Amino acid sequence: MTPDATPPALRLRAATADDVPTILRLIRGLADYERLLHECEATEEQLRATLFGDHPAAEVVIAEWEGAPAGFALFFHNYSTFLARRGIFLEDLFVLPERRGHGIGKALLVHLARLAVERGCGRLEWNVLDWNAPAIGFYRSLGAAPMDEWTTMRVTGDGLRALAGA
Repeated sequence: MTPDATPPALRLRAATADDVPTILRLIRGLADYERLLHECEATEEQLRATLFGDHPAAEVVIAEWEGAPAGFALFFHNYSTFLARRGIFLEDLFVLPERRGHGIGKALLVHLARLAVERGCGRLEWNVLDWNAPAIGFYRSLGAAPMDEWTTMRVTGDGLRALAGA
């Protein structure tokens, strides 16, 4: 098997509306792993509307290992003014703990990189929590570079409503 070949037990596929319960289960698994389960408000209804409604906000790739869900990648297009091109922003990548070590995470990232190239994108970007040393090491091994000079800013909840003047 070549270094970027997909293992025979692994299948990657675009998610459909029928996958919403699986997507939510994987999102909750990710939130638990990141110690943020208390912030996970997603519901099946919200996912169905925002991922598979009239104006999908993101796309999902499901990784199946031996026919069972093993992980996912949720991504959307962003835009680089400097490149004047779209990019792909990987919002979440998660592999079930019992399925790690089989190349699933790498296969998902290779898949997204290929999509980015096919779609004429200039970048594939994502965030990683500072404490997640195994993920940081893994991403670096694939050639990803940290953007240490950038700080992610966020406004949510009451702060967002206040900023909006509500």
